[in-house]
Amino acid sequence: MNLLEVHHVSKNFGSLHAVQDVSLMVAPGELRAIIGPNGAGKTTFFNLITGFFPPSAGEIRFDGTDITRVPASGRVRLGMARTFQITEIFPELTVRENVRIAVEAAAGMTLGIILRRARQEAIAHEISAAIALTGLTDRADRKVGELAHGDQRAAEIAMALALRPRLLLLDEPTAGMGEQETFEIAALIRRLHRDSRYTIVLIEHDMRVVFHLADRITVLEQGCLLAEGTPAEIAANEAVQAAYLGQAA
Repeated sequence: MNLLEVHHVSKNFGSLHAVQDVSLMVAPGELRAIIGPNGAGKTTFFNLITGFFPPSAGEIRFDGTDITRVPASGRVRLGMARTFQITEIFPELTVRENVRIAVEAAAGMTLGIILRRARQEAIAHEISAAIALTGLTDRADRKVGELAHGDQRAAEIAMALALRPRLLLLDEPTAGMGEQETFEIAALIRRLHRDSRYTIVLIEHDMRVVFHLADRITVLEQGCLLAEGTPAEIAANEAVQAAYLGQAA
């Protein structure tokens, strides 16, 4: 069974057809990249998957359950976690404090709750584990706003991991990064996929990252599905070259 199934979804904003009849199947353990030119509908499609927009048509299923009308918060509880193109963190808090917020949210905790010692220790362990996965242990007690952009992105990914997702969705994870930061974030995503076996769907503009990481690639153009296949198949696809890869050359 596929972990994520998107069946013929569309999204209209008045007369604008942002996404038109797009389907997507993601197997457990897969890393799927979604690419396309600017304005192709990638982020709108992500918003449909994660529940920020309701589709105008079509169906979305997660682990066999119809979630088409489930709001974003409900999808998080079912096992989806997402990062954003613009990093969403609390810059005045430390990495550890940011991740603690996500751990407590995943546990359904509210402010002011008094925890037993065993539960406090379990939460501390979860926080440390998420931070360690993203390679930020030595920066755990630094304010996130003081960190380099790549480390801020890693902190946001740590927050997503603290939600205990079965599906991790990354929106432009290397946006605005230099060569070294791009390499480090790509290496982190590779570790999460291959070593920790996370199922990942990512939007990415850097084709080096896409072709290095992805098991399969979905290409959107003007809100429509243009092509889908392995990195080798996409690289050889003339329609993709004309619509996207050729533009980037």
